[in-house]
Amino acid sequence: MTVPSLAPDAACPPHCEGLEEVCAAGVRDMAGALTFGLVRLPHEDRRPVLMALGRTWRSEHGRPYGPGLLGAGARDRASGMIVAHVAGEAEGLWVMEQALRSGAVSAVLATVEEATLAQTRRLEFAARDGASAGILLRRTQGGLSAARRRWRITTLASFGATHDGRAPGGFRLDAELTRSRQERPGIWRLEQDDETYRLRLADRLAGDGLGERGRTGLAA
Repeated sequence: MTVPSLAPDAACPPHCEGLEEVCAAGVRDMAGALTFGLVRLPHEDRRPVLMALGRTWRSEHGRPYGPGLLGAGARDRASGMIVAHVAGEAEGLWVMEQALRSGAVSAVLATVEEATLAQTRRLEFAARDGASAGILLRRTQGGLSAARRRWRITTLASFGATHDGRAPGGFRLDAELTRSRQERPGIWRLEQDDETYRLRLADRLAGDGLGERGRTGLAA
């Protein structure tokens, strides 16, 4: 699996700064949520990325292949990806906070479901201290949170390949911004570009049922 970066012409809020939450709309949407979470990370930062994966998450979704997660937009990264296995929620939160505050990593993506408002505030402060980005990858929308943005990801059926209608095309997803301190809520339909492997705004929106709310958004 090769995770693309976000194309520069996608009218989507800029890369993650501080703490964000990315939630899968359903069980089948977790791969799309992981993809989008990695796309949100700051690719220009050459410090490594840490993924803290809980035991429950690994048993349900497997262990990602680190080298393949860097994507076409980040092949020149110096240090790559660190995958850490954590036993439970408390350990995942501790690892995330310590890594963010250390300044040794550019970002931390952790599979944490039960984070309180106070705990998310600590993560936000730790991200500021370490000039890093943090993403909580969740299966459900949580309660009160200090996260700057909350996203809900829904994966979609792909269009056929450009030169072979019988072959599957690049993957597509809807990224819904449900809460933000800076932008209005909105929905962005993104698809994989065949040549660059980046996510871009989908070209074919007419007649697909996407509401007017999904056609508006602030430029990056």
